[in-house]
Amino acid sequence: MSKRDNPRLWEKVNKDGKNKRSNHSIGRDGRLQKDSSPKPAGRTSRAHGMRSAKPAADFELNPNLIIGRNPVTEAIKSGRSIDKILMQKDAEGSAKKIASMAREAGLQIQYVDKIVLDKMCPGRPHQGVAAYAAAKEYADLDDIFAAAEAKGEDPLLVLLDGLEDPHNLGAVLRSCDGAGAHGVVIPARRAVGLTETVAKASAGAIEYVPVVKVTNLGQCIDKLKERGVWIAAVDMDGENYSDAKLTGPLALVIGGEGQGVSQIVRSKADYIVSIPMKGRVNSLNASNAAAILLYEVDRQRTLAAKE
Repeated sequence: MSKRDNPRLWEKVNKDGKNKRSNHSIGRDGRLQKDSSPKPAGRTSRAHGMRSAKPAADFELNPNLIIGRNPVTEAIKSGRSIDKILMQKDAEGSAKKIASMAREAGLQIQYVDKIVLDKMCPGRPHQGVAAYAAAKEYADLDDIFAAAEAKGEDPLLVLLDGLEDPHNLGAVLRSCDGAGAHGVVIPARRAVGLTETVAKASAGAIEYVPVVKVTNLGQCIDKLKERGVWIAAVDMDGENYSDAKLTGPLALVIGGEGQGVSQIVRSKADYIVSIPMKGRVNSLNASNAAAILLYEVDRQRTLAAKE
């Protein structure tokens, strides 16, 4: 059949004389001829119904990820700083012993489906258990007081109440290092720990600012008060921060992204300070608020030292 005798075929021929819907072209005699021109790389003909697969990129595991029951068990026994343990929901046998050890050590356990662990540990025998180790070892409150004493300064701490964004925590650490704060305290639950993202966001400050993880922030505040530290919570409806006295041993409490300072923690504060907002947004990012207060503390301490 010639191409003129087949109007549908004729209409679908492009300028190069090829049929748009197949890999055939129209010869001079009007008959269909299979196209023998080289195909684009990475593709197969539509007759196969698929494209050729590209080589899979190598999957890079998180360097702080501990995989498997024995490695996680030994990490707990050694006292290594662990942010979170992920455990398969239906895990049996030694997994229950690991869960018991983790609870005794005050570690957070998150129960997940097997597919979650499979995606986290591709090609690795996770045995239903994995853990995230901290990017840096956590400190103790004594370490913070020792750092202040070594500099001959009153202790200055930042207490983060439920901060969950790792970039915010990294930025807070960076501001603490710049303004001369002696350490940061974070709760063990419902808050971000010292992850790789935090380390990167801190621009190296994670190596110089001690971070303490506590199981109960309220109890930590009570201990700080016993050691003569004043507690200033940064929240709404407080005294203008520039009018407040921020000298002497001090701990600044910064709330999380959504809830702010919790009511329990606020009730334990010695006073509330606020940052005035002149626009339509009623609050600042947690790391921005921390930076403003930290440098106000530094300003007041500098002036007091000159008097």
